[in-house]
Amino acid sequence: MPAYALFIREKLADPAEFKKYSEVVAETFKGFPAKILAAYGKQEKLEGTEPDGVVIIEFPDAASARAWYESPAYQKAAEHRWKAGPYNVVIVDGV
Repeated sequence: MPAYALFIREKLADPAEFKKYSEVVAETFKGFPAKILAAYGKQEKLEGTEPDGVVIIEFPDAASARAWYESPAYQKAAEHRWKAGPYNVVIVDGV
């Protein structure tokens, strides 16, 4: 069953750190079966608090999503994301 990693940025606090993250994150997908479905595109808030940015990544299953997220390469890249601003990150099973 497919699974999706959702990254919901609340507010960009440090553009320089986000730029560093953007420059290295693509390399973290090497060897992982991931497909980026949306990345900081135009959005339309329908309810709740409008996020600053949203990323949706499809994986074949939740185990693959977690393996990528927990990989040393992604965790090193994520250090820049953590400095860039607050995020909510979830893995959700598809149907």
